[in-house]
Amino acid sequence: MLILASASPRRRELLTQAGLTFEVQAADLDETPLPDEAAAAYVQRLAVEKAQAVHKLNAHRDTPEDPLIVLAADTTVVVIAETDRILGKPAHAAEAEEMLTLLSGRTHAVMTGVAAVTSQRVCSDVEITQVTFNLIKPDEIAAYVATGHPLDKAGAYGIQGYAARWIPRIEGDYYNVVGLPIARVVALLAEAIAPGVK
Repeated sequence: MLILASASPRRRELLTQAGLTFEVQAADLDETPLPDEAAAAYVQRLAVEKAQAVHKLNAHRDTPEDPLIVLAADTTVVVIAETDRILGKPAHAAEAEEMLTLLSGRTHAVMTGVAAVTSQRVCSDVEITQVTFNLIKPDEIAAYVATGHPLDKAGAYGIQGYAARWIPRIEGDYYNVVGLPIARVVALLAEAIAPGVK
């Protein structure tokens, strides 16, 4: 039995497109970075903690015939030129505008920590994709933010929507930027349930 520990509609859609059958149960955790925590360590830690929390809540459902595996992910945007400033989901429209202004004309990293947890193993990894933005006019940023779309997305944008017009180049996994690096996830799920590995 596979449980996705995420409320993200994009992650649900990507897993469904990949042909996986799963349930959804979001984890509710404090997502504050630890002092001096590097961005990659931050997203990997959160993914593991989310998966472990949901696994613990559902441990009674784990059976030898149908082992419980919980998949979790956490994505953040990192502005490398700004001493690795972590951009999560904006709290309000003004913060979304600030984030998009910061990303305008720059290359940034999208980092997704993914974790697959069973009763026997914790498997986790981080996928990093470089995304380059064109210069964005302030009125374009304001119009995009006014739609409300940026408010539930790390870095205040979704590559699969309106913001695609600003992105001339990505280096790495496109699906990572959408919210879930599917190839990495499938490999982690296989690792988590592989026999004989502790």
